[in-house]
Amino acid sequence: MNKVGDGTRVLHFLVDTLLFWILAVLLYKWWNFHVLYWGYMHLNFGWFFFGSQFIYYFILELLFAKTPAKWLTASRVVSAKSEPGKFIKPSLVQICIRSLSRLIIIDPFFIPFLGTTLHDYLSGTMVVES
Repeated sequence: MNKVGDGTRVLHFLVDTLLFWILAVLLYKWWNFHVLYWGYMHLNFGWFFFGSQFIYYFILELLFAKTPAKWLTASRVVSAKSEPGKFIKPSLVQICIRSLSRLIIIDPFFIPFLGTTLHDYLSGTMVVES
């Protein structure tokens, strides 16, 4: 069981951010249509961006332990308690903590201090090669 490198983690970040950003833009435009024609309350784009980010990671990692970027690089999220050759899928609580802690903007900058990202450290998970 090999942990993925920092370059792979950067690729995951770039691909996944592009995908949930597209989702957020579509939801924002759909909502603004309702604001214009039905008088709904206007919401800033940040609500859609961070909401899409949480839902994207939570649903995909809960169901598949992967996101599209992790499928692209043949990697997956596992519990830190996993043994070599035996993957332990993260629990619901671990995925929830992992998805919530991604909302902290400085999350990736903990790598030099913790040896991993903050969301992996707090949730007790790691990303390994499939």
